[in-house]
Amino acid sequence: MTKKYEEMIAELKEIVRKIEDNETSLEEMIVLYEQGTLLIHQCEEKLAEVEVKITELGRES
Repeated sequence: MTKKYEEMIAELKEIVRKIEDNETSLEEMIVLYEQGTLLIHQCEEKLAEVEVKITELGRES
């Protein structure tokens, strides 16, 4: 199931919080960074889809 954009942003904020936490190990930071990179890519895809849809709706009106 595809996550909502807002859910992905919330996850990204949590990842940033954990990375900035002085208690997070380097190994965990690497995993979090990878997860964050994937989420950013998914957010960019979602925004591109929405942009196409908005453009199409603009042409119809």
